[in-house]
This record gives sequence, C-alpha cells and structure tokens, in this order.
Amino acid sequence: MTMMRRSPRPLRSYKIVFYILLWSACIFSVITANEEAVESDEEPHPDPNEQDHTGMIYIGRMDEEGTRVGFEADNGIKYIFGTGFDETHKEIEEADLHHEHYGPDSGHDVPDRAHGKTREQVLHEKRRGELDLTKGPKPFGWFEEHPLDGGAVPPKVVRVDPFFIDEAPVTNKEFGKFVRATYYETEAEKFGWSFVLSSFLPNAEQLEYAEVDPEAEDWVAVDEAYWRSPEGPGTSYKYRENHPVIHVSHRDAAEYCKWVGKRLPGEREWEAAARAGHFGPNNRTLYMWGDEQTIEVAKEYANLWGAGDFPWENIAEDGWRATSPVKTFKPNAFGLYDMTGNVWEWVRGGKHKNRIVRGGSYVDSLDGSFNHAATLGARATLHGTTTTGNVGFRCVKAPKRKAEYHYVYENEDSGAQLVMEDADGKRKYSQQNTGSDYVEDADDDEFDEDIDHDPTKPRPDEKRGRKRVAKPRMLTSDEL
Repeated sequence: MTMMRRSPRPLRSYKIVFYILLWSACIFSVITANEEAVESDEEPHPDPNEQDHTGMIYIGRMDEEGTRVGFEADNGIKYIFGTGFDETHKEIEEADLHHEHYGPDSGHDVPDRAHGKTREQVLHEKRRGELDLTKGPKPFGWFEEHPLDGGAVPPKVVRVDPFFIDEAPVTNKEFGKFVRATYYETEAEKFGWSFVLSSFLPNAEQLEYAEVDPEAEDWVAVDEAYWRSPEGPGTSYKYRENHPVIHVSHRDAAEYCKWVGKRLPGEREWEAAARAGHFGPNNRTLYMWGDEQTIEVAKEYANLWGAGDFPWENIAEDGWRATSPVKTFKPNAFGLYDMTGNVWEWVRGGKHKNRIVRGGSYVDSLDGSFNHAATLGARATLHGTTTTGNVGFRCVKAPKRKAEYHYVYENEDSGAQLVMEDADGKRKYSQQNTGSDYVEDADDDEFDEDIDHDPTKPRPDEKRGRKRVAKPRMLTSDEL
C-alpha cells in the first residue's frame, strides 16, 4: 500500500496577524524609548527661585529685578580672585567679567584681553618665549602667596557656579547635636591634645614644660583640650554654645557637612561669598567694609585682635578677647556673618598636609603687622589634622538642577586602577570600567572631516565604542 505524502498546511491568517503585531510593538517600544531619552534631555532645569534652605544664602547671578537667573543661561559668578594688596587687578578690564568665555582658549582670553594681547601672541610667548631662570622652576600646584594676607598673587578672573552657603559658621550647639546623634569622636579627642593660645592657659606654669607649634610659638599643645573643653581640663563650652565650634580638623568639618547633607565650600566659592558683589576692578575693596584701615570702623564688622600687643595684651575694642557669638557683628552685603575675623574657616582643596583656611580670626591684625592681615583675600594652609582654638567652618549646598549627560569613549576608560589616599595615608584601589558596557557603532564608513556636528554629542560616523553617562556633580563632601 502506497502512502501519499501530505502537503504542508498553509500558514493560517491569524498567525500572520500575530507576527505583524509583535513586530510593530517592538518597533514602537524602540521609538518610545528614544523619544523619552530626547525628552529627558530637553526637560527644563528646576527654578532656583523656588529653592531655599533655612539659614543659608543663595550666591549666584541675579537679573536687574533681583530674580535668580535660571540654569538655561550662564548663572555663575565671575569675579577677581586673590589678594587685595596686589593692585595688578586694576589692569583687568571690566568687560572681562561680563564676556562669555567658551572653548579651549577661554583660559587665555581673560588675562590676555586685559593686557592687550591676542591669544596667538600669548601662545607664541609660552611656546617660544625665553625662560626667566632667575625665578627658578615651580613645582606642580605652585601657589604664590602675598606676604601680608596670604592671598593669591597675582589676582585673576575666575568663575563659580551658583550655590547656597551658611549665613554664619557652625556653632558649638549645632556641632553638639551632630556628636550626640552619631557618637562622633573628633581628631583632637583621638590624639588627646589640641593647640591653645598661650595667653589663654588657665595655669601660667604650663608654659614652662608645654610643647609649642614650631611655626607659631604662641600656640601651646594642651592635653585634653577639644571642642567641649576649649582651654583644656577645667574649662567648658557652656555659655559659649552660640560661638563657632573650634578644635575641629578638616575631616571633622567634612563629616559634619556630610551629616547635614551639605559639603565644605570651595576656596573660590568662599571668596565669592565674602566679596559680596565687589567683583570688579572698580568696586573691589580690601576689607569687607571698604578700604578704611582703622580699628574704629573694623570693630563694627569683625572680631580681630585690635591695638594691643599680641599675644598678651588684648584691649578688646570690639568687646571680645577670644571667639564671639555668631551674628554679633554686622553682615556683609549678602547677609553673611563673620566672613572676616572670629575664626578661620576650613574649605575644600589643597593636600592633606596643606589644607586651606580662609577669612582670618580673632588673633589677626588689620595691616598684617602681626599674624595675617584680615582682608578679603586672607588665606593660610594647615595640616589636615590640625586642631586649634581659632579654626572653625561653615557649609555650602548646591542648588538642584537636571542631570546633564555626556559621552565617554572606549579609549578614555582603559580599565586601569585608580589609587586614592585617605586622610590617614591608607591607599584604596578602585577598578575602572573595562568598556564591556559600550556599544560599538555599526557605521564603518571612513571619518568625514566635512561633516558639521555638535562637539557635545557623538558623531554619527564615529567608530569608537561609547556610552552615555551623567556628568558628576559635587552635592556632598567627598573629602572623606
């Protein structure tokens, strides 16, 4: 019996419809994902006028009506950064503070226009100019300081993004809440001692056998001195709860700022807030109150040493021999208190052995005849673990803004290990991405030099692997 071979059953119409719908759904999902990505890029920034934080002042660009400029425009602040004793800032043109600088040559434009030089002239001098061997080579990160206030020499135009800053330094009361909530132990407590001014010692006999700071012999190492016992055993911070907290190290300050969801200010941020609108060469002042170098005027704005001989004679013209309660003196034009005097303030930057403090303290003078001149450019460096009776801090916070993205290419992320060193000198190793998450471009055409494209976006004919990542923004302190 011969078996007849059955012909294949024709594909039914409902299966055809099913496959068509499935394919259409896949295409729709891809298109929707791309539209959502484009919409996320075009999503507007949060309005900075709707953001406020208790006890903080907004520092950023304002329009003529006093309204905060949004992130759709350049809302940062440009000002002349550096010492006030060096008058080379007068050579900087006012137009430089309002001229928009973009691109790789922006760093040359600001100083060069002030001196009447084009970008090409400066590049020629840098590449082919003669070396001044009398000055000698400078190490990487060299910072030239003025001898009176320690400010940057020469002054230069800088820019900072908008930010919020505490209107006053952190007080003993506020720091006490942090310690009780976290059981935090300051570095002065761990080391068992801190620096106290020699004239503040409870017992004068301590001077006979006490160790002093070799770079500042008026500061004595006192056992068991820390923020609760500012002058050592037998003293207390009681009745000084509204005074700035002292005997805190750079790490202690960063830990507190992180706990409250803030961070330490950058040095340029701090000076922008201290100058309070006196940003140009025509209105730049030496002190927060102006250029008058008299104690009669200064005592209304800052807690400084005064006319007495340091460190044993303090006449207290301003009413205080040591730290004073915050908001005792007049604020600057932005409403910020104690930006000059009272206590030095830790800021971000520097190395562990040379952390930066700004603002001067109650031991400083007006003219720099002893210690630092208490100008708006006053600056000093201390070891990161230093704790002393005249150093405190305040915090800043970045305003909310939409996430911004850029593209990372495969040859920019090699997978090498990044070595980081913490405050204790311990090294940590972090593995970089190896590029396994990258997507290879499918187009193998040769690179076309004639194609016009946006440099902030990947080229359509680029053959390297790339991925879209969010630009990092510093919201909380990363000093730890």
